[in-house]
Amino acid sequence: MTVDEAARVPVVIIGAGPVGVTAALLLARRGVRTLILERHRDVYPLPRAVATDDEVRRILQVAGVGEEFAAIARPANGLRLLDARHRVMAEFRRTEHGHHGYPQTSMFDQPELERLLRDALARHQECELRADVEVVGIEQDGDGPVRVTYRDDDGDHPLWADAVLGCDGANGLTRDAIGAVWEDLRFEERWTVIDVRTRAGVRSWEGVDQVCDPHRPATFMRIGEDRYRWEFRLGDAQRPVRELIAPWLSPSYDGDFEIVREAQYTFRARVADRWRSGRVFLLGDAAHLTPPFVGQGLCAGLRDAYNLTWKLARVLRQGGDERLLDTYESERKPHARYVIRLAVAMGWAMTGGQDDAAALRRGLLAAACRIPGLTAAAGRDLSPPLTAGPLVRRRLGRGLVGTHCPQPWITAGGRRTRLDELLGDSFTILTGTEPPPSLSALAQGLGARALSVHGLGDDGTLAAWLRAGHADAVLLRPDRVVTDIVPAGGHEFTGTAAWAPLLHTTRAPCPTRRPFARLGAECRGGRPGRATAPPHGSPSPSA
Repeated sequence: MTVDEAARVPVVIIGAGPVGVTAALLLARRGVRTLILERHRDVYPLPRAVATDDEVRRILQVAGVGEEFAAIARPANGLRLLDARHRVMAEFRRTEHGHHGYPQTSMFDQPELERLLRDALARHQECELRADVEVVGIEQDGDGPVRVTYRDDDGDHPLWADAVLGCDGANGLTRDAIGAVWEDLRFEERWTVIDVRTRAGVRSWEGVDQVCDPHRPATFMRIGEDRYRWEFRLGDAQRPVRELIAPWLSPSYDGDFEIVREAQYTFRARVADRWRSGRVFLLGDAAHLTPPFVGQGLCAGLRDAYNLTWKLARVLRQGGDERLLDTYESERKPHARYVIRLAVAMGWAMTGGQDDAAALRRGLLAAACRIPGLTAAAGRDLSPPLTAGPLVRRRLGRGLVGTHCPQPWITAGGRRTRLDELLGDSFTILTGTEPPPSLSALAQGLGARALSVHGLGDDGTLAAWLRAGHADAVLLRPDRVVTDIVPAGGHEFTGTAAWAPLLHTTRAPCPTRRPFARLGAECRGGRPGRATAPPHGSPSPSA
């Protein structure tokens, strides 16, 4: 196959929703050029996703829209389970200062998020968006580039890409193109979603209400200053909106309210049986579908983007081992499955099922919610550690491996900032003691930085985290997941032989950015006798 170099792009992303655009922004940080193909002309104007957690807000920070998102987000208190008479059965509190440095739950309007993501996209020369086009073909020929064909008013156009990210949703083309099929996790219900704008005195605890009524299960939340969402499972006879939302309004209220959207959806729980074929990957709703009961649908897609993009950039830009890309599905699929099953469990808790044992299950739920400490523990486990694998050297017990490093505020270069702004985009070795020469040599070999947690002005958060995990040092991946630890009193990492070969590159990595300094001439030189990676932010060799 002869490839027209003028039509070759390092990465083609199909779909310009939040997952696709975030993936492009994360790749742009690492100098990887992307082309996004989107069938719609503009952002879909109606609200869909409305909740995110602190881990995903950290991803948005890395994508470069953290401050802008803070301006449109509203912290939420957490989740309450109510009985059919709206009495509180259980309360799962969420704090305003989570592990990742943000409120554990935030409410937002998806069209606003999509607009700020696209504004950020327009500021990157590495990113191009072609809207109002339809992808009609995806083909791979052995180890060569992927051929993508898209159609516009002028006809069909072929492109060749080193990688294709399918962010085209549950009904997109990419999943069929790689021969993936859905695995049904046995949850399917029809619900109506109602978004309302009103200045009325709506009763709200500034969190999410889940009404556990088998006859009329419902979800309610405040999204913004005058924006509210209700979700009701569809029954045999649908009642008027005003009657459905009456329990949240004052009996004397007779004012007007605007229905922004009323739509019917089928909530499903599904996972694609494969997420990758060659250099074609599935992300977001193309790979998994979750009921919305724990607010993790969009969150799961953005985690996909964060997990995959640093690995893909390392392979494309630095000659990293191709096996690194295998860890995308092996890490993300079990995590997504866990979150989906959690959402399904919450859905059953709301309805209790519709068989003869429904009343018994609701009684058991109410009793379980009264166990001391249970609701607090349940609220902390929305995002479990990654399962063991080549880049997650977990042994017996939970420990730090597979979890995220916390993100406190620190002081560096005389400025107060968040930890991730200091760490940059590379691997990092965080140490709680004076690092031995072997760790310094390892850091140099990985293109990582070795950083002591002492003197960062973080009030001891990182040092306490290391002590609690019985670690003298940790190896952090670019996505802030702990790959391995140096145990307390030890001298080296425990699983180097397993993960080091995957992280070896044939080209020297660009040094991590210095605190608050732009990358410049220091990125232009490589190690003697090795090929040199282009400067951070410049076009890749294949661009």
